[in-house]
Amino acid sequence: MMKYFFICMAILLIPLNSYAAPPVFEILIKDHLFYPDELVIPANTKVKLLVKNQDATPEEFESYELNREKVIPGNTQAIIFVGPLPPGIYPFFGEFFPKTAQGKIIANGSGE
Repeated sequence: MMKYFFICMAILLIPLNSYAAPPVFEILIKDHLFYPDELVIPANTKVKLLVKNQDATPEEFESYELNREKVIPGNTQAIIFVGPLPPGIYPFFGEFFPKTAQGKIIANGSGE
């Protein structure tokens, strides 16, 4: 009986934040530019990027450093999960308009 009591207590002590949804950050694509073009996220934390393409044409969110690549059709949105990332700067760009669509994610702080 005591064995089950300790198992139940151990389950109740599991931190609730381990099941919390990742923080969401929004990036807009408009006129072949990213807004914001510089996004600060907590380091060592998995985050959800909600990328909204407000242009009529598709764009591809791409980052070699983040190992992410996602085509976002015009006037739609996409979800891209990144991290947990160590502190640093992670550039990204739009593959269809690489001269204008550029940005960077800055993973900052401990994230704890």
